[in-house]
Amino acid sequence: MIPVEEAQALCLEGLSALPAETLPLARAAGRILARAERAARPQPPFAASAMDGYAVRSADLTPGARLTIVGEAPAGHAWEGSLEPGQALRIFTGAPLPRGADRVVIQEDTARDGACVTLTADPGDNLNIRPQGADFQQGFEMTAPRRLGPAELALLAAMNVGELRVHRAPEVALLATGDELVMPGGAPRDDQIIASNVFALSAMIEAKGGRARILPIAADTPAALAQSFALTEGADMVVTIGGASIGDHDLVGPAASDWGVERQFYKIAMRPGKPLMSGRIGDRPFLGLPGNPVSAIVCGHLFLLPVLRRLMGDPHPLPRPLTARLAAPVRANGPRAHYMRARARDAATGTTITSFDRQDSSLLTVLSEANALLIRPPHAPEAAAGDSVTYLPLAHA
Repeated sequence: MIPVEEAQALCLEGLSALPAETLPLARAAGRILARAERAARPQPPFAASAMDGYAVRSADLTPGARLTIVGEAPAGHAWEGSLEPGQALRIFTGAPLPRGADRVVIQEDTARDGACVTLTADPGDNLNIRPQGADFQQGFEMTAPRRLGPAELALLAAMNVGELRVHRAPEVALLATGDELVMPGGAPRDDQIIASNVFALSAMIEAKGGRARILPIAADTPAALAQSFALTEGADMVVTIGGASIGDHDLVGPAASDWGVERQFYKIAMRPGKPLMSGRIGDRPFLGLPGNPVSAIVCGHLFLLPVLRRLMGDPHPLPRPLTARLAAPVRANGPRAHYMRARARDAATGTTITSFDRQDSSLLTVLSEANALLIRPPHAPEAAAGDSVTYLPLAHA
């Protein structure tokens, strides 16, 4: 067995981002930017009113000043004139500031009477103007690589970028194996169970911007596995679930070797998830995940998603542990790193975390209640309430 960190490094070894493609902005969510983009104009492109009110000259703002309204400027419609002494322009949020004006008085500090407006309160020091380029200047650059979330997409849109270069979304072939499995909605025998892992893994892949290809369940025969492996052609990554242990009916390892998988390692010093297999099919990554639901999903977070992120162009694909204080003590750990299902809570004094009592790798109910994996290093001593520990947040919770 090898340590988790060594296994993660081997999974990522030699992998590079998939080629880039051009996509419209509306389809780029979750992708990694492959080429820097520059703004062709500043934002805002003009000095704009930050409030509804009246554009005026500061020199005219004496107590009780009465100004003549010379026009109106809603957003998207600039007033083409120039403001003269004693004049005001009715203006709305987002509209360009007219020439001659240097501030906006909010409408709550005024009283309008026909074609005139009177200052009724001290306008204070706030000019209520968004200067040209206050957000970014012309030539502002969004650097690559960068994952494109909602804020990044809004920024690119404001930069007037309609199309951009992003790394191609990896397609991951998911192959569940085992005579004991039946797809949800089927008619299981009394000695069968419902396949569940593949749906969690598919959701994890799709949430990170990849594409999941769920294959039919493979029976526990060499011929069936060979046929199923053939269905993975064209995928950027192949992931099997179950059948990776050393029992008489665990045939994924030999079938993968027959299909051309060059194994990197088998078995890691962690729980849940010891029987994990990693390799390459040519230049494509291969992962053989354990069959127990929690083991497969935890290994998905630690190994599958980092590989996916690397293929997408993420230069820092590994999960980043956070720190919390134990809300309750935990026992000493054995020789394998333990990723315990836990609940993290934010408090005024910082984040606290509590592990669940039941940690069996078949218990999906516990996993569904968890929002974190509490990391217990190999041979970690007993830890008391209040001790500092590391954990990985679970995005599904």
